[in-house]
Amino acid sequence: MSGALSSLSMTAIPPEDEALRAPVRAFLAEALKDVPAPVRARSWSGYDGAFSRALGARGWLGITLPTEYGGGGRSAFARYVLVEEFLDAGAPVGSHWIADRQSGPLILKYGTEAQKRFHLPRICRGESFFCIGMSEPNAGSDLASVRTRAVKGADGWTLNGQKIWTTNAHHCQYMIALVRTSGEPEDRHKGLSQLIVDLSLPGVTVRPIEDLSGDSHFCEVFFDNVQLPADALIGAEGHGWEQVTAELAFERSGPERLFSSIVLFDEWLAFVRTEAGRTPSAVRLAGRIMGQLAPLRAMSLAVTRKVAEGGSPVVEAALVKDLGTGVEQLIPAAIADDLYGRADGTPVPLELLLTLEYVTQVAPSFSLRGGTRDILRGMIARGLGLR
Repeated sequence: MSGALSSLSMTAIPPEDEALRAPVRAFLAEALKDVPAPVRARSWSGYDGAFSRALGARGWLGITLPTEYGGGGRSAFARYVLVEEFLDAGAPVGSHWIADRQSGPLILKYGTEAQKRFHLPRICRGESFFCIGMSEPNAGSDLASVRTRAVKGADGWTLNGQKIWTTNAHHCQYMIALVRTSGEPEDRHKGLSQLIVDLSLPGVTVRPIEDLSGDSHFCEVFFDNVQLPADALIGAEGHGWEQVTAELAFERSGPERLFSSIVLFDEWLAFVRTEAGRTPSAVRLAGRIMGQLAPLRAMSLAVTRKVAEGGSPVVEAALVKDLGTGVEQLIPAAIADDLYGRADGTPVPLELLLTLEYVTQVAPSFSLRGGTRDILRGMIARGLGLR
């Protein structure tokens, strides 16, 4: 075995982190007891600022960040347990999701002391939300060809351009944007930098995009001569590609790359466990799905171990994301086949059908967000020495 695969090893969650599961589960059971499954299925695209602040008050945001910045000072496994429970319950975590998952760790790793002191405590309290400024129109999946440009002046930066598919930008205070600070798009990775953009500044326009399900969590963001201070730069000028690549390892490796369809799966399992819903083919399907989720979770935990050890497992994370997306898209398709292929006319709970409808509508996006399937497979092939 070579490359990314040989770097993964079986990993168990440490007992002190596993101990978080029971109190978090009890809190979520009470907080979400009246929330129907079709709403809970939105989970990490769902926005609820008050819920995020409640998590922050319990110390469940920024749990991996140092205590001196308001964090929990815990390992990546502690956050893994939290995320598993949030997603399995269908908690509305979209408001703080990006800040907690990647913007906070990025600022901790590359930011100045002033940036850390200002942003990290607010993230940990659930008061400051971030979005990601990576994708652009006409660039497809070619992130290195971004055209949004920041020009350095005597007092800071002037930002012009456009980002698209920016999740929850209309609810966020800040964006960490990958922009070109020198050279041309043909220069590819050279000349890219990351800037922290205050989305309340003049010249910033955010327009939500309504999707097939009727939700509007994706946005397009326009920058028209936006004036940013000199300290908006995060990390080193011209090192944006290396920084954003490390950031994507956080985005692609967690339980969210396995659990986008988990509320639907749980609702369907509850039906299959009833006398009316249980069929031999449904039981086989449940086993088939679990047989794929279990090893993928083990892979995800192995990647988390590498992150906890200070690594940047870019290829391994891409592998988990690609395989996980396949299972996430299999779940609604296979459940639809099961429910609508039954010849006996068994009544199916309405809440289950509504949950299936929503997840079916959003499932095509699973293999787009966080890196398209074709791009990820190219990365994996290079990591395995196949190209």
